[in-house]
Amino acid sequence: MAYSTIIKPSDYFEASLWTGNSTSRLIPLNFEPSFVWGKARSVATEHALFDAVRGATSRLKSNSTATPVSNSGVTAFNSNGFTNGTSDSLNQNTQTFVSWNWKANGLGSSNTDGSTNTTYTSASTTSGFSIVKYTGTGSAATVGHGLGVAPRFIIVKGLENTNEWICYHKFMNASSPANYYIYLNAAAAKGSSSGIWNNTEPTSTVFSVGTSGNTNTSGQAFIAYCFADVPGFSNVGSYIGNGSANGTFIYTGFKPAWVLIKDSGRSESWFLFDNKRDGNNGAMSGLSPNNTSAEGTTNGTQLGLLSNGFKLTGTTDHLNGNNQNFIYMAFAEAPLVGSNNVPATAR
Repeated sequence: MAYSTIIKPSDYFEASLWTGNSTSRLIPLNFEPSFVWGKARSVATEHALFDAVRGATSRLKSNSTATPVSNSGVTAFNSNGFTNGTSDSLNQNTQTFVSWNWKANGLGSSNTDGSTNTTYTSASTTSGFSIVKYTGTGSAATVGHGLGVAPRFIIVKGLENTNEWICYHKFMNASSPANYYIYLNAAAAKGSSSGIWNNTEPTSTVFSVGTSGNTNTSGQAFIAYCFADVPGFSNVGSYIGNGSANGTFIYTGFKPAWVLIKDSGRSESWFLFDNKRDGNNGAMSGLSPNNTSAEGTTNGTQLGLLSNGFKLTGTTDHLNGNNQNFIYMAFAEAPLVGSNNVPATAR
């Protein structure tokens, strides 16, 4: 059994749904979020990412290489949720929206573990999530992430350049994952370059960056989102597709609330699923971080969220291509068994 010290995952991660009304209001959560990632469900619009380190109203778009812009999709991070402003980005009248929300530690403080001191590192060692803002040097460097364990998934975006969103994933390659990278903002397959992560895997205190402008332009600011595994709460891993309607089952040790998936070896979109938009084990409506498409159930885009993991239930190549390697990250709705010895209910 997978025991977890996080009895209530929704104290650290939670998805939220609402219908836009063009009026500022509170979107309630069980915690004060440090990172809000939102998207219109009913209309094709760009993603909207806000965090407490860059400050409320500073919007990034996972589907675009653009630098941050001022936007009132989020205007404040509150103790019980976030204030949704009047911008159409997250509050267009009559349209439906979803946000995925994580707790770190607010603005945080400078971290001196690496060769480059961070401007701010906002970290929750309990939930294995941190937000890091640092300034590039142009030379190989290390950056403190504040998690106390090595992150398995890292997303980096330059705040002063229009370079790509760069991802490190522990299971991009079996022997040397830090030799590889993959774009969040595009469907492209993984690439290799020593300039991205300096061919060096993260440690319990730092992650490494090479000389590439995508992660380390001299004198420019970067934001990094770092995720570590926490038993019963979060899981970063990979699976091999089988191309069958009786698809691959992936054990996570918890009932997933959120799953992000990408075929690492081919040009296929990312897909993102959550438990709030789909409440059953059948066809699920995916959204793609790398495009603006509205929510829709694509033929074959099927995934079941189970009490102890998730299962592919379609033959589509972008989620279950035969003999293809897929990378994923998942967060829990409920642990399989919490530290209070209470099991999650099955579906």
